[in-house]
Amino acid sequence: MIEVQSLTKEFGSIRAVNGISFSVAKGEVLGFLGPNGAGKSTTMKMITGFLTPTSGSAIICGHDIQKEPIAAKQRIGYLPEGAPLYPDMTARGFLNFVGASRGLDGADRVKAIDRVVEMAQLDQVLNQPIETLSKGFTRRVGLAQALLHDPDVLILDEPTDGLDPNQKHQVRQVINDMATVKSIVISTHILEEVHAVCSRAMIIARGQLLADGTPTELESQSRYHNTVTIRTLSMPPVPERTGLGQLDGVSEVEEGGAPSAPEFRVRPQDGAVILPAISAYVTENRWEVDEVRLEKGQLDDVFRQLTTSDSPAATVVEEAA
Repeated sequence: MIEVQSLTKEFGSIRAVNGISFSVAKGEVLGFLGPNGAGKSTTMKMITGFLTPTSGSAIICGHDIQKEPIAAKQRIGYLPEGAPLYPDMTARGFLNFVGASRGLDGADRVKAIDRVVEMAQLDQVLNQPIETLSKGFTRRVGLAQALLHDPDVLILDEPTDGLDPNQKHQVRQVINDMATVKSIVISTHILEEVHAVCSRAMIIARGQLLADGTPTELESQSRYHNTVTIRTLSMPPVPERTGLGQLDGVSEVEEGGAPSAPEFRVRPQDGAVILPAISAYVTENRWEVDEVRLEKGQLDDVFRQLTTSDSPAATVVEEAA
């Protein structure tokens, strides 16, 4: 439903987006991750037709956004960064205006507005001017207008920005409820959002795509993937602690915890599976184990690995630029 090919955007000598390609199928929720200035919002603006790319293309449900802009935009619901709205309109007046702009008339428009008001929980502020609303309610009015015409494709730039925890949960539930019948792209810097709503995630930096996979696949790239943490009831002897770090596949052992409850965080070499060897070792040496925990990896760790200036991926991007 979304096909992006070699999308590039230059602002003078600055290349904000550098040849990004990806596709999103029906039923996918794609998390678009990257540090500030990575090119996320610029890419979304090109996909939705708000910016003309320097080169490349974006196809929405079979319609090229540049060659068939009206047909493509009819299939898109877009929540831009910052939710720009008309501040002097009431929330109801704004949704009426958007509904008319989308070609909804009469009972169909009323029904559509009632539907999105319920989804975004806007009943209590419908008749207030938008300029009087909190940031959270303003964001929810922006989300409501994106959903008004029940589009096949949703492009949401920071949809939970400014919302409190309860509001975030409610918006994420709305996204999850729609996920099976739409293609959804969400730009976010909140990594917990990826686990909450995304079936897939992409990481970009300096305008280039660095990683693309399910959250679990990305987590497996973490340096802590398959790390084993052991908490014991007493401190094992020094030779045994040394031996733990010498097991096959072990990279290093980090010691911590309290004297009465020592912890050993055992990192593997290149994500190797070390749990069976560690379990056998502590059993053989009769360690008094309180807990053994296996880590699947940390998404924030992968994010830093890929996007910090001294990472190998970032170096490749700098050289390409």
